[in-house]
Amino acid sequence: MKASDLGWEYWRSFLAVAETGSLSAAARSLRLTQPTLGRHVEALEAALGAPLFTRSQHGLQPTALALSLVPHAGAMAAAADSLLRTASGEAAGERGTVRLAASEIVGIEVLPAILARFREVHPGIVLELALSNRNEDLLRRDADIAVRMVRPQQAALVARRIGAVGIGLYAKRDYLARCGMPETAADLASHTVVGVDRNNAALEAIRIGGEPVSRDLFSYRCDSDVGQLAAVRAGVGIGICQHGVAARDPDLVPVLPDLFDLSLDMWLAMHEDLRQSRRVRLLFDHLAVELGAYAATGRRSGTRT
Repeated sequence: MKASDLGWEYWRSFLAVAETGSLSAAARSLRLTQPTLGRHVEALEAALGAPLFTRSQHGLQPTALALSLVPHAGAMAAAADSLLRTASGEAAGERGTVRLAASEIVGIEVLPAILARFREVHPGIVLELALSNRNEDLLRRDADIAVRMVRPQQAALVARRIGAVGIGLYAKRDYLARCGMPETAADLASHTVVGVDRNNAALEAIRIGGEPVSRDLFSYRCDSDVGQLAAVRAGVGIGICQHGVAARDPDLVPVLPDLFDLSLDMWLAMHEDLRQSRRVRLLFDHLAVELGAYAATGRRSGTRT
C-alpha cells in the first residue's frame, strides 16, 4: 500500500505520537486504543519504507524522516479542524464554532469577561480559545480570529488596529512598603526585579530610561508573562504589567513611569474568506469594541499612586 492510499486517521495518529512521545499518551489524546495507534504507525512505516520512530529511555523519538513530515501533518490537522468548524454551523447563522487565538496575558487577564458577555448574547456560538505567545497561522487556519500585538503582514488577512496597549513597571503595595519606592533606574539594583529568563528577544526590547538592560538585573526570572505577573501580584518584586490589567488591581502601583512606558499596538485579524461567516464576524466586531475600550483604559491608568 502506498502512503497516498492511507487516510487522515493514519497521519493523525502519527502526529499524536510525534507530539506526545508515546503510543499510550497518543492513544489517550485521540481516545483510541494503543494497538490501533501502533497499527497506524506500522502501516505508515511500511508504506514509506522507512522507520518513523526509534525507542529510547525517553520514549519514542521521531526519526529525521518523521521530523520532516510533522509540519505537513500539522497543516493537515489545522485544515481538518477548520473544516469541522466551518461545517459546525451555517455561514449566515449564529451557531457553530469560532476559534480565537491570543497571547497568554490577553487570553487569561483580558478576554474571559469579554467572551462571557459575547456568550450571553450569542449562546449558540461555541468558542475555542488557543493561548500561545507565538502567532497562530491564520492562512493555515490554525484559528479563525487572532488577537496580535504586532501588525499582521499577510495580504490574505483582514486586520483591524484596536489601539495602543501601554505597558509599565508595577509592584504590589506591600512590597513597596517593605522595600521602598525606587526613584531612579540605578535604584532597581537594590530591588527584586521580575523579568525574563532565556527569552532574548523580549530582553532586547526592554529599555529603562532609554538604556538597554542586562539579564543580571532580574533576580526573579521567568519566560512566562503569566508567571511574571503572578510573581508581581504575590509581592515578589517589581515587574512588567499592561496598564489595563493593573488598572483593575488596586494593589498594583506604577514604578518609574517616566523611565519605562512601553506601548504595543493591538490588532485583530482573520482570514478574508471568513468575512461572510456571520458567527466569525459577530465575534470579530464584538472584540473590536471591547478590546478598544480595554486599550483606552490602559492608556489612562499609568499614574495611580
